[in-house]
Amino acid sequence: MVYEYGFWPIVVINVAIFLLFAISFLKPRKKFEWRSMGVFSAFIVALFTEMYGFPLTIYILTSYFGYQLPVFQPFSHVNGHLLGTLLGVSENMKIVICQIGSIFMGAGIGIMGWGWWFIHKADGELVTTVPYKYVRHPQYTGLFLVTIGMLIQWPTIITLVMWPVLTLSYIRLAKKEEKIVIEEFGEKYLDYRSNTPAFFPNLRQIFTNTKAGDNIEG
Repeated sequence: MVYEYGFWPIVVINVAIFLLFAISFLKPRKKFEWRSMGVFSAFIVALFTEMYGFPLTIYILTSYFGYQLPVFQPFSHVNGHLLGTLLGVSENMKIVICQIGSIFMGAGIGIMGWGWWFIHKADGELVTTVPYKYVRHPQYTGLFLVTIGMLIQWPTIITLVMWPVLTLSYIRLAKKEEKIVIEEFGEKYLDYRSNTPAFFPNLRQIFTNTKAGDNIEG
């Protein structure tokens, strides 16, 4: 039987890379910020452990529940993509699904870096320009997109259970941070908050602003 796991150096390298990106862009300093970062760290450790190290979800499905995956080699790496395997799609389609996940991850990393750049340039001032013009916490929006991409790319039982916990942790972190910002900027931030979504933009607002800009240029 093919067993394409046990690649622990790859697990360590991938975990280190994503932790480096997350810590660099989110810059956790306070205890409650590191607590949320700990949840994210546990999420990516669980993800890459099952992706390259030990296929726990497959063992649970095949051994504990007695479910037979509809493939000849359930422990080959390509068949470890459970979404594609359970749907019975071809290997090429599994690769396509993984690439869709990669697009979400790439977009998320880009948004996290974009948000960090504007905060870095602000030098302590309140930032309300793009991307903060459309969401109050673009770096967390990026983090959510990264983790959604990971779930698309390699869903497991543990990460599916952990994702709501991770999301809730960063929603609570955002609320704590906003209390601090309100103390610093007062009504200015309250007015900004009342007109700007927290994590996901109002697409109608973006479309309207873009259309208005096109009309002005025309």
